Amino acid sequence: MSDLSYLQAVTIGALQGVTELFPVSSLGHSVLVPAWIGGSWQHLVTENASGDSGASPYLAFVVALHVATALALVVYFRKDWVAVVGALFTTLRTRRVNTSTERLAWLLVVGTIPVGITGLALEHTFRTLFAKPEAAAAFLTVNGVILYAGERLRRGAEVRAAAAEPELSAGPGAATEGDIQARAPKRRLDTLDYREAGVIGLFQTLALLAGISRSGITMVGGLLRGLDHEDAAKFSFLLATPVILAAGLLKLPSLAGSAGDHIHGQVAVGFLTAGVCAYASVRFLSRWFTTRTLTPFAIYCLVAGAGSMIWFA
Repeated sequence: MSDLSYLQAVTIGALQGVTELFPVSSLGHSVLVPAWIGGSWQHLVTENASGDSGASPYLAFVVALHVATALALVVYFRKDWVAVVGALFTTLRTRRVNTSTERLAWLLVVGTIPVGITGLALEHTFRTLFAKPEAAAAFLTVNGVILYAGERLRRGAEVRAAAAEPELSAGPGAATEGDIQARAPKRRLDTLDYREAGVIGLFQTLALLAGISRSGITMVGGLLRGLDHEDAAKFSFLLATPVILAAGLLKLPSLAGSAGDHIHGQVAVGFLTAGVCAYASVRFLSRWFTTRTLTPFAIYCLVAGAGSMIWFA
């Protein structure tokens, strides 16, 4: 892939840095955008769907961008990770879980196990079968449905909770939507049990399908367990970090072989671009989800996915 240009490297790097954290599927966009543009960009998608991941330059390039994204998450949540790693070692030494941080550490461990096992076993199969524009468009549409359904189910739970409070549900002072959201019961992140963390982590495995968002699907899982958007987003970002980093580091050595021939400069530029964009994205989203929802992203996925299916048909 000596014809990978610096423009392509910067574009795909920015795309990865943004869409890995926005709930719109980075893998789906890394397949769809080159297919939308066509020409030499379309060739990138063909490379991605090749049989041997060790010999696929585009896959190796995208993997390097994943490492940049994971490092951006580590930097942004550095205080949390220092506390979590320290708490994990403390529990291994004392064999007890006493604090909320120690509990969070084990929630992350439990949540990482399902996607770790599934990713190792099925990543190759899912990539070769589904990393195609038509499939990515269909799954991006499904992703929009999942995000929208998750918001509706969460909203329904809030309305039922409000109905149980007479001062919110009836009369001239009946609650507005903002009142309902503010007064609805919300769980703290460290009150999740380990089974719930495992289920949310299992949701991540769907992100092996190009078009399904890792952050989006795990946020929906958190919302359905009673977390608010802010905590659901934080858990999603923390849960994704070790998975993205481990997967990237596992495949990164392929860049030292034939897959990386003639593109080291492009990889470096794309890596820096992805890291900067990912850091900006997580800052933006951490603020966004303090007051806003997944609905705009659901609408985007529905429109972009359905439009892409029509386009490629």
